[in-house]
Amino acid sequence: MEDQKIAFEDIERAAQNLIGKVRYTPLQYSRSFSELSGRQVLLKCENLQITGSFKVRGAFNKLLSLTVEEQAKGVVAASAGNHAQGVALASAMSNVKATIVMPQGAPIAKVEATKAYGADVILHGHSYDEAYEHALAIQAEKGSVFVHAFDDPKVIAGQGVVGLEILQQCKNLDGIVVPVGGGGLIGGIALAVKTLFPQVAVVGVQTSAAPAMVESKKEKKHKTVACKGTIADGIAVACPGQLNYGLVEQLIDDMVAVDEDDIARTVVLLLERAKLVTEGAGAAALSALLTGQVGKQGERWVTVLSGGNMDITTVAKIIEQGLVRSGRRWEFRTVLPDRPGALQSLLAEVAQGGANIIAVNHDRLRPGLALSQAEVLITLETRDQDHIKELIARLGQRGYITKEANFS
Repeated sequence: MEDQKIAFEDIERAAQNLIGKVRYTPLQYSRSFSELSGRQVLLKCENLQITGSFKVRGAFNKLLSLTVEEQAKGVVAASAGNHAQGVALASAMSNVKATIVMPQGAPIAKVEATKAYGADVILHGHSYDEAYEHALAIQAEKGSVFVHAFDDPKVIAGQGVVGLEILQQCKNLDGIVVPVGGGGLIGGIALAVKTLFPQVAVVGVQTSAAPAMVESKKEKKHKTVACKGTIADGIAVACPGQLNYGLVEQLIDDMVAVDEDDIARTVVLLLERAKLVTEGAGAAALSALLTGQVGKQGERWVTVLSGGNMDITTVAKIIEQGLVRSGRRWEFRTVLPDRPGALQSLLAEVAQGGANIIAVNHDRLRPGLALSQAEVLITLETRDQDHIKELIARLGQRGYITKEANFS
């Protein structure tokens, strides 16, 4: 590791620096996720960290390294949200002025939280990378200290403390699975873990909508890959850190990508089974375990829930979509004779099929209907996809032609 700009001792120092400033977050065994994945699953709950994300660790460690002269000049950072809050809080507690550039589409909750911590927030660009370029321009103009979200030795060392905590909290561990955007978190964790227990596997996870580190690892060279729209905005980074890529290339056992639908489903499962709120990025690593891309049957794995900062409106959308995709909610259309009792007969069949009726919309005026017909749109609460198939078969046997009315 002589050629690296960060050493294990830097992480040890960061651990001492952060005592009393950040939370020592819990590591929870999950029976539900262990049964679903076939692995022994433990959740490292960085979503319960102050500011709702691990990012505050690296931000604090960086701020604590500044000289008096540097503190007087203030700091500048770019972030999609979680790093912004970490820098804002660390700056406020250090009496340092902070200017944060965030993408225009950053979640409202993250923008407002950053302002609440006292930082000056500038909304610029449509991605982290565009915000980053604007932040560099501001830093050059003002002469402030730039606090990088991931490609900085002090920041990486702060994030690496997560790895030290995991090793203190769990023995006989087979592996750790970590969400990856720019690579600061996995770089720090891997350096800590591989130094002390090189046999423990460290695997990174990205969304298929932003797979830059996956592609870099695969092709063994640092790559920039354009990001698509994703619910995992916290790991939507087109260009991973150079220093972090070096750590990933040397220390990481594997990098995998998960689909957006799987991430959304995992967010819902975490709410339902573990009573934990996570953002898309925070659920990505667990999603890789649940889809069988990481680990083997019976192995003990820690998954890092990296953050829990998500707009309530986004949570509602993900829950709604998750219910539909898992078969917990079904919406269908059918055409009935427009006569008394026809709708009542249909609803009786639905009820006897064991579904709970949520909403009914009766339309006689839709174009294409005969004067003697009416279309009905019905939303049901169902058990699962098999239950939906049973209902379709039951209604079909009684002459009802059902048409899916929601997304697949």
